Amino acid sequence: MAKTRLVHQFGMGTSIRSRNYTEAAARAIRDALWHNSLNLADAFDFPREAMLIDVEIGVQRPEAVDRDALLGVFPYGQPSITVVKGGLDIDKPDGSGTSVIANAAVIVSFDMEPRHD
Repeated sequence: MAKTRLVHQFGMGTSIRSRNYTEAAARAIRDALWHNSLNLADAFDFPREAMLIDVEIGVQRPEAVDRDALLGVFPYGQPSITVVKGGLDIDKPDGSGTSVIANAAVIVSFDMEPRHD
């Protein structure tokens, strides 16, 4: 068996007022997932729990993201989350705070036999 990538999904999330990097990351993941209705598990006759989900989150302060909290976004599958420096922090013009933008890449795979033609 080999881990076979089937889908890439991308999303963006924000924390406009609270500068909450975890919430911005969760919104980016939801943006990636909820814009698609993919029934990959059904199409390949796999249980949904067999989905291997690799997530990469980009934010300016990776250490401020609670990876364990992000696992709760996924209704099924086996998510693995990596957080890297990326995204944007945008200071408000009046100096009253910073808005956070997070980017997410979600890759869905299954452990399956490679196809040989």
